[in-house]
Amino acid sequence: MKVAIVGASGAVGQEFLRVLDERNFPLDELVLFGSSRSAGSKYMFKGKEYEVQLLKHGDDFKDVDIAFTSAGAGISKEYAEDITKFGAVMIDNSSAFRMDDNVPLVVPECNAADALNRPLGIIANPNCTTIMMVVCLQPIERLSHINRIHVASYQSASGAGAAAMAELQQQYKQLAADEQPEVNKFAYQLAYNVIPQIDVFQDNGYTKEEMKMFNETKKIMHTDARCSAMCVRISSLRAHSEAVWVETDQPLDVNDVKAALAAADGVTLIDDPQRVGAKANPDAAQETMEGLPYPMPLYTAGKDDIYVGRVRKDLACDNGITFWLSGDQIKKGAALNAVQIAEYLIKVGNVK
Repeated sequence: MKVAIVGASGAVGQEFLRVLDERNFPLDELVLFGSSRSAGSKYMFKGKEYEVQLLKHGDDFKDVDIAFTSAGAGISKEYAEDITKFGAVMIDNSSAFRMDDNVPLVVPECNAADALNRPLGIIANPNCTTIMMVVCLQPIERLSHINRIHVASYQSASGAGAAAMAELQQQYKQLAADEQPEVNKFAYQLAYNVIPQIDVFQDNGYTKEEMKMFNETKKIMHTDARCSAMCVRISSLRAHSEAVWVETDQPLDVNDVKAALAAADGVTLIDDPQRVGAKANPDAAQETMEGLPYPMPLYTAGKDDIYVGRVRKDLACDNGITFWLSGDQIKKGAALNAVQIAEYLIKVGNVK
């Protein structure tokens, strides 16, 4: 098994290396690709040093089985043919192919089998906010069909890349020193602020990020459910959170919903409001978040699962359920989901 990572020096590229290591992914050979700026950089993986090669057109992917790409939509479109022409499976983390009818859009907990039908040799990794939400919606969908979804997302700086994370940290330092904070990656200062815009506005008043959640949810879940989103950038570093309201065909019992979420793959239920005020066990919090009444991005950063809490009836809708979720944007929202797709293909013997 030969694996390639395109965009190896970026935040998601680096997370690919960590996730592949953590999960002991069955690869025999690894090759890293990047831009002229990152070519020549060296990274350790399982005790061996790897040098980033310059991404260029040609036959560099001839022997590659799986290529994880996370270098932006433009690069993915430009190099897709080079990557796939010899049979490599391209698992793409950009927005380039998500809504292409010939490219499956996959979250393994929801629609893993869609990855088997890939006419172009490409599988798309969904938007991070969509991934986190549908992992939690799927168990509810099994109880009763979901007709409508309303969601407000609270998205971390990491969604805009490693430089954005560094900018947020730098802004806090500058403000603490009574200096004017530098603003480059965001439209406005993010430190001590929230920005109700992620990506560019569309003609209907929604942002591109919000429309991704509308369109991608339909494709992943094979549903007619409509999703109305408000996406907000907050000063969390790398974990996103979402407040979600769903309306189902039939009214659901809250305890049944909690049980379904607790039993679902990729979901951990942390819903004990009686523990408000109790401090998390400092030794256990990193693994189990023991003692917390609900999930928070401070604790979900670095975790595999999507954590859910505040599950309750929607007081404004007889058939409504509302809940809160939090998960690591770089991990499950990007690298881990892609690696899980690859693991599924290997499990069913569907790699070249």
